[in-house]
Amino acid sequence: MKVMVTGADGFIGSHLTEELVKKGYQVKTFVYYNSFNTWGWLDTLPENIMSNVEIFQGDIRDPNGVEEAMLDVDAVFHLAALIAIPFSYHSPDTYVDTNIKGTLNVLQSARKLGLKKVLITSTSEVYGTAQYIPINEKHPFQGQSPYSATKIGADRLAESFYKSFQVPVSIVRPFNTYGPRQSARAVIPTIITQLLGGKTEIKLGALTPTRDFNYVKDTVHGFISIFESENTIGEEINIATQKEISIGELAHKLIDKINPQARIICDGDRIRPEKSEVNRLLGCNEKILRLTNWKPQYSLDEGLENTIEFLKRNLDKYKINIYNI
Repeated sequence: MKVMVTGADGFIGSHLTEELVKKGYQVKTFVYYNSFNTWGWLDTLPENIMSNVEIFQGDIRDPNGVEEAMLDVDAVFHLAALIAIPFSYHSPDTYVDTNIKGTLNVLQSARKLGLKKVLITSTSEVYGTAQYIPINEKHPFQGQSPYSATKIGADRLAESFYKSFQVPVSIVRPFNTYGPRQSARAVIPTIITQLLGGKTEIKLGALTPTRDFNYVKDTVHGFISIFESENTIGEEINIATQKEISIGELAHKLIDKINPQARIICDGDRIRPEKSEVNRLLGCNEKILRLTNWKPQYSLDEGLENTIEFLKRNLDKYKINIYNI
């Protein structure tokens, strides 16, 4: 089967591309066009992987390019999106264009071309602050940021194409993914890069919110398990560990591993507006365990150690002296 990964140049997309090749799929990647001809994190993958990857450069907001890219594939993993929450506060138009219109372009092409399966990437942020825990797929949606609002919109479009046109859609909803190749806009690489860069005052925003962290390889295996299962079409499915940790606890765990002399200071620029902050995310994984053969393989400590080792080797790629929104 030939599959396409949109957003393959990014963090999760590059790991997914790598794993799909290892599993023997024909893989086509849709990467964001740029005049430097760079393919993001795909540029760092080994030759034995990249020799089996077809590259298509385009813009997910352009329906013509999306359809052209999808002409010869059987299925699509749609990951291309804008995901940084702080950036969505001052540039919401770009999130509507990319996250909603981009998803619409994929769905329209999948309908027209008769694809066998379409995986739409959601996010735990669509749930907002937990009204009950663990958060299952029946939890109400809350648009607590422009980012989460656009992802809610994209998810509901996907649902409508399944119910209206029988497009074989599955909505994949990872809780907070971390690991090698993640950008410094996320909390774990933010903490680790500051510590590895010799900072003794670690700048963070709110410390009390809790998150359910997935190591990236577990997230990728979740995508593939959902794709390969015969029970997941028309479903929205969490990928979650069903364990939570506060940002403060996480920061102290990383400080203890790297530099116990460091301390945390609150940076006002990193604090979300009060009603926009998602205070608790703890996902229920009952559905994915029931419908697929997935289960998490990595503990938080194992994942953090792997992430630290990667960032030690790649610290020069990160600007540790600025706040990356």
